[in-house]
Amino acid sequence: MSALSDQLVTFAILAYLVAMICHAVEYALGNARTRAVAATPARELVGAGVGGSGGSPAGADAPVGGATAADDPDGGDTDAKLPAGPNGRARIGGRIAVVATVVATLLHLAGLVTRGIAADRMPWGNMYEYVLTVSLIGVVGWLTVLWKRPSLRRLGLFLTLVMVLLLATAELVLYVPVVPLVPALNSYWFVIHVSTVVFASGLFLLGSVPAVTYLMRAGYEGGKRSFPYTLAKRMPAAESLERLTFVLHAFAFPVFTFAVIAGAIWAEASWGRPWGWDPKETWSFISWVIYAGYLHARATPSVKRNVATWIAVVGFLTMLMNLFGVNIFFEGLHSYGGLD
Repeated sequence: MSALSDQLVTFAILAYLVAMICHAVEYALGNARTRAVAATPARELVGAGVGGSGGSPAGADAPVGGATAADDPDGGDTDAKLPAGPNGRARIGGRIAVVATVVATLLHLAGLVTRGIAADRMPWGNMYEYVLTVSLIGVVGWLTVLWKRPSLRRLGLFLTLVMVLLLATAELVLYVPVVPLVPALNSYWFVIHVSTVVFASGLFLLGSVPAVTYLMRAGYEGGKRSFPYTLAKRMPAAESLERLTFVLHAFAFPVFTFAVIAGAIWAEASWGRPWGWDPKETWSFISWVIYAGYLHARATPSVKRNVATWIAVVGFLTMLMNLFGVNIFFEGLHSYGGLD
């Protein structure tokens, strides 16, 4: 069963890679279509404006920040309103990408379930299993968002890239054979504490994707045409990305708060103290403070949205530090989560 789990995860990585490539095709052909049709509508608008009653001057309706109508700043689904040709192939690429993501998610889930069956426990006992679970939560959350907001499909390019990188790192660097749970984790608090941590972490992972994309898209809409802002040229509107970032973090933060509290209760039962500034406890507290700061900044009108979003990005960096840095480079009561 363990070998089957490993194979399923490998196939999931390949399926995520196919999805990423198809999203990249959609993105590239969308850019080609933009360049191909940009000139014709401009000539038609000029012709309609000359001599027509109520015509507006050329350029009067141009969007702020240098974005054009062809850039689709509203992030709308342009599948039905654009001609065939490059857009038709882009549409097919986008749909294949979604199907490949669903297939990858099912393989991912099957790999995690078979890992748990092989270990005869919940598959959260080490970094490898933790990354598998957190990434699964993130991609399931993404499919839920996509089901509710199909116009955000282009964001899948960055999401599948993150999935490929995380799972490849898990397979190549973090992998450990199936082993029994260490005695310190044999408690019902293991399910309560770790399940809420992985759920919140998966949502923070998902939230980091629109957060970073928003910063690039906002720069592009503001007239910046250098790297990396041009990567967000075909992404949904900055406002939509920022709103999605906030919703995901606002949902994840209370769950993360409960996870930290549950961990303190478990520590009291296991080690005789609720808090001891163990490296993982310390970095969990740092992450909690930063995410609380993000939500406070987001709710403060005087704080710019890009400043608040940067706080959210820093918060996720501390989560990565807690996962990789603490488990690999520090010694503490949570050292069982490492590579050994």
